[in-house]
Amino acid sequence: MQTRRRQIEDVASTLFSHRGYAATSMRDIARALDLQGGSLYAHIPSKEAVLAAIVEEAAEEFHAAVGPVAERPGPAAQRLREMIAAHVRVVTGGRERAKVFLFEWTFLGQERREAIARSRLAYQGYFERVVAEGVAAGELGATDPRLAAVFVLSAMNAMAHWYRPDGALGPDALAERYADLFLHGLQPHERTP
Repeated sequence: MQTRRRQIEDVASTLFSHRGYAATSMRDIARALDLQGGSLYAHIPSKEAVLAAIVEEAAEEFHAAVGPVAERPGPAAQRLREMIAAHVRVVTGGRERAKVFLFEWTFLGQERREAIARSRLAYQGYFERVVAEGVAAGELGATDPRLAAVFVLSAMNAMAHWYRPDGALGPDALAERYADLFLHGLQPHERTP
């Protein structure tokens, strides 16, 4: 059974994802849970605390999914493909929470915002490092690993806005197509296994 705290976070994720953090009030969250506004404060101290819990949990999930792939040995292009698949699975597996993490985190107070900014930079660093390793090994042709990482992450993060579980492509097929685009561009090429 879900804890009340988890229920609050789930409802807040939905509301923050659809309306935005700024346009969602504690009263909106309480109403969606069929609670009195005052009783909501028995479970959470503030709206920002709920946002922080959602964002911090999502950050941990992204790091746990992608970090181990980035850190292990092996061809950079294959690791990048797997990192893309891991990122896509996190976004598509919890789209509303991912969307809040990706786009609403800037509403956190300064200390929390700075901590999440550092976490996001470290996460981007996984992609930068693997791209740089691929360039050094002659597997990848990116001239700027940082820009390549920003490009890949920006494109994948946009999925949080448009992905639908009942859409034409499931997470695995979507990840494969994204990886093909990132690794091979728009030039005609023979498909590699």
